[in-house]
Amino acid sequence: MKRRIITTGDGSKTIHIEDWDEQYHSKHGAIQEAYHVFIKNGLDACSGSQISVLEIGFGTGLNAFITLLEAAKRQLRIHYTGVEAYPIASEEWSELEYVSQLQVPSLKPVFEKLHKCSWETPIHVDNRFVLHKQQKDFRSIIDEDLFNLVYFDAFGARVQPELWTEQIFQKMFAALKPGGILVTYSAKGSVRRAMQSVGFLVERLPGPPGKREMLRATKSGPLNL
Repeated sequence: MKRRIITTGDGSKTIHIEDWDEQYHSKHGAIQEAYHVFIKNGLDACSGSQISVLEIGFGTGLNAFITLLEAAKRQLRIHYTGVEAYPIASEEWSELEYVSQLQVPSLKPVFEKLHKCSWETPIHVDNRFVLHKQQKDFRSIIDEDLFNLVYFDAFGARVQPELWTEQIFQKMFAALKPGGILVTYSAKGSVRRAMQSVGFLVERLPGPPGKREMLRATKSGPLNL
């Protein structure tokens, strides 16, 4: 499918898929959406100094990069698993300019390492951040009781409804530790009901700019056991 780099409302860039009329991030602001959904309402809700993250849709690497930045600020140790069926090309991620937008020019080699490092094996990107990229379909995930936090950043249900089903959320529920949480930009009623049907406790939260609400789901039990 034809893809092109576009500039979003906050000045940061994302990838637009023309056949679907769908973006990797919000057209209202890629970086501000990522921080609002996945850091403010995800990472901030986790306790402890060691956090295991599963990202559904590694995509541009933006969520992984800002999580790495937050790990350094907060003295956290992060084990980050990014699942992606169709990795983007080097000519795409090199044009996104997240390093300059986030004002961390010295970390350009780190952002590049997130994309260049090997798939299917854990890589120490720095002394606080281990990245394990896995190239596979989300429906093949079989992890159990492994993660504190899931960033559910799949393409929207309008274009890929099969990724927003009870089957998928059952896999997410199983992959989380008791008390673990899942955050997503979506606020669709069908998504919320699918989450609830597999046992999640679901909250509606204020969404990022341009979106009224988002969802956070918790696997019942004490946080981060």
